[in-house]
Amino acid sequence: MANKIVVLGSLNLDSILHVTRLPLPGETLEMNDKSSAPGGKGANQAVAASRAGAQTSFIGKIGADDAGKVLLDSLIDDGIDTNNVTKDSLRGSGQAFILLQENGQNSILVYSGSNQSLSRSDVDSAKGIIDNADFLISQFETPIDTTTYAFEYAQSKGVKTILNPAPAVPVIPAELLQVTDLICPNETETATLTGIKITDKTSMLMNGAHFAKMGVKNLIITVGSRGAFYANQEKSDFIDAFTVKAIDTTAAGDTFIGALASKLKKDFSNMEEAIVFANHAAAITVQRLGAQPSIPTLKEILAEY
Repeated sequence: MANKIVVLGSLNLDSILHVTRLPLPGETLEMNDKSSAPGGKGANQAVAASRAGAQTSFIGKIGADDAGKVLLDSLIDDGIDTNNVTKDSLRGSGQAFILLQENGQNSILVYSGSNQSLSRSDVDSAKGIIDNADFLISQFETPIDTTTYAFEYAQSKGVKTILNPAPAVPVIPAELLQVTDLICPNETETATLTGIKITDKTSMLMNGAHFAKMGVKNLIITVGSRGAFYANQEKSDFIDAFTVKAIDTTAAGDTFIGALASKLKKDFSNMEEAIVFANHAAAITVQRLGAQPSIPTLKEILAEY
């Protein structure tokens, strides 16, 4: 039976600017190409979960503008329940501007817009879908207070919570960590939170111990093209990524989290299996251009096994 996933998070219309390299201060460079696609960490994770086979619902905010319609239609096209995506008449829809270099690396500028309007009242309106979920996922492109409130409610109903602490913040409020069942940062976000740079397995174990002291029982650190490290109260290990030629790393981390949640059991007993599955999905994503257009379907992920 498919996992039921609720994502509380951001929706951004991505403008992708294709460049040979990043410009130096004061330098003007000609772009090679430009394109646009629906994105936002929350929406990407929801699309990844849905395409990987999960029954997915979304809680979010869009502006009363053309970008908002594009973002909403995109979720609907992927079979995601959008009954709790509401409009903000004062702020425009979120947008992101992605500078994509020829080597596949990207730098991103974000206008949060209506994403910052997501409030406790939106969570209250969505309690019915949270009640029936297996997992509630959130990130830091919407207000942290709203996420904390939603996680507190989810845990009170036996729903497992997954936090992707991105974009990185120096300190995560203790009250949010207390209601987080699984935290999933990348290596940069991990170093920001713990002060321990990831260089080898020893440093990963040190980070795992640090997060455990913070009260988080389950941890996954994604380490780009190398793979993912996980730690819980019983075990820790590193799962290698699949070797592929990256064209665009946009949404790779979001794909990983959405795919992971679609496969993960509520007791986290199949962590390794779920990480391998998520690694497969992310490996497909980096070989394609764009955020949501690059996210694979379940059929494509299974074909990689």
